[in-house]
Amino acid sequence: MYFGLGWQHILNWQAYDHILFLAALCGIYLISDWKKVLILVTAFTIGHSLTLALSVINVFTLSSNWIEFFIPLTIVATAGIHIARKRTFNKKIDFTYLLTLFFGLIHGLGFSNYLKSLLGKNDNLIIQLFAFNLGIEIGQIVIVILVLLTSFIVVSILRIQKREWHLFLSSVIFGIALMMAIQRYPCF
Repeated sequence: MYFGLGWQHILNWQAYDHILFLAALCGIYLISDWKKVLILVTAFTIGHSLTLALSVINVFTLSSNWIEFFIPLTIVATAGIHIARKRTFNKKIDFTYLLTLFFGLIHGLGFSNYLKSLLGKNDNLIIQLFAFNLGIEIGQIVIVILVLLTSFIVVSILRIQKREWHLFLSSVIFGIALMMAIQRYPCF
């Protein structure tokens, strides 16, 4: 049951902020860059799995209004970094991996509010938390594959310049996420 809830949560169009984040994160890569994407998605997974667990067991909490504001800021930052880069990516491990881990911490808090509302006071918390997180991960893999396939089609088949595609995609995502952040600012 919780696996399905995690899967449905990440693939739900109402949770498009998570889809936008993954598109911003992976949209500058092609299928041939799968190792870099794997490292990025793993860093994100570690971050959100950690705060998901800590928040669900009430070790760490933050106001949902602030979480919902910070999530689009992570998207703005990710897309902004890609826009500002002169090249599409570095060959070496850079701060992007650490930043992605940190952003995963923020997104995990967003997932935790949803999960906490479902769990209540259950005895099988670890199993349910694992199943929910696994469902989210499978959903994320689907999104990442779709983003990589889209980039492949645009760059390899439609012959759009790789840098032009990255600038276009990152700019669109940046604009959408900035509007989300403004709308979600807790004082409005």
